[in-house]
Amino acid sequence: MRPGQTVTVFGAYGHTGRFVVAELRARGFVPVLSGRDAGKLRALAASLPGAPGVLEVRPASVDDPGSLDRALDGADAVINCAGPFAVTAAPVIEAALRAGIPYVDVAAEIEANLDTFTHFADRARAAGAVIVPAMAFYGGLGDLLATAAMGDWTSADEVNIAYGLSGWHPTPGTRVAGTVSRERRAGRRVRYTEGRLEYHDDETTLLTWPFPEPMGTREVVGEFTMADVVTVPSHLSVPEVRTHMTTEAAGDLAAPDTPAPTAADRNGRSEQTFLVDVVVRRGDTERRAVARGRDIYAVTAPLVVEAVHRVLTGRTRTLGVASAGRIFDAPDFLRALSPHVTLDPLPSASVS
Repeated sequence: MRPGQTVTVFGAYGHTGRFVVAELRARGFVPVLSGRDAGKLRALAASLPGAPGVLEVRPASVDDPGSLDRALDGADAVINCAGPFAVTAAPVIEAALRAGIPYVDVAAEIEANLDTFTHFADRARAAGAVIVPAMAFYGGLGDLLATAAMGDWTSADEVNIAYGLSGWHPTPGTRVAGTVSRERRAGRRVRYTEGRLEYHDDETTLLTWPFPEPMGTREVVGEFTMADVVTVPSHLSVPEVRTHMTTEAAGDLAAPDTPAPTAADRNGRSEQTFLVDVVVRRGDTERRAVARGRDIYAVTAPLVVEAVHRVLTGRTRTLGVASAGRIFDAPDFLRALSPHVTLDPLPSASVS
């Protein structure tokens, strides 16, 4: 990586965007602050230690392509942190393609990520571009863990990803994105089964999930479907991908009066903890990968910044639109997340 490479952060003043800006600076990148609200961008720049007069502020709107071009001018990459991604992803990707720079986002919206794979795969491949959607806690981390757990298996029967969250205080952006997704689905639920996405009206199911200690067995909402149902099957031959969520966290998200997350340490992280338990099954054999950490929004920052670092240093396995597990060396990437994520020992690459 060249010293001082610039990365435009679209949605820089949002909750996750602020974590991303801080992580970029800590890693030696120079963030360019972008987004719709010029006042919020200036306030963010003024609040950052040593940043006033150093970091550029470039307001931009997704309905003004010229403003996006100016925001990306001279940048080495762009990170899109502005939801709902059903609205922002395509315009920012188009601007990245015009600028000839990599695009990475933190979208958790299932349909928005599917749109990115569907609409940009051919163009990005033809242009030799790199587009990495869902490079976040949802969609990215689970995909990396599932890929690492697969090891040398070329196929599996199913992947289960259980999210053990101590609670979930959603940001305003999370709530808006959820509303947009529900509207696109006409209120239906979604799952990945028999090798395809399926929309349905089945009732939710409560299950018990044997999380590793000290969390232990907990009640989860079965098929609480997250972006992993797009990222994992985009490159792994697995006909069944299911994600589950602890009932406490699901209840927090569903409640309209659950407050937004609040900082509990000097880095701005909340008290929320997480355990992501991934089990890959082939026949009677299971492989498992587990990640533990704190604050799902904060941990997205090292995930997406590590991705940009690897793209800019050529540590990638493909071009075009690709999920985290496809484009990066998954076990190596996961190890690089220390100390942000604690991993239980990853499975051997040998065939069981």
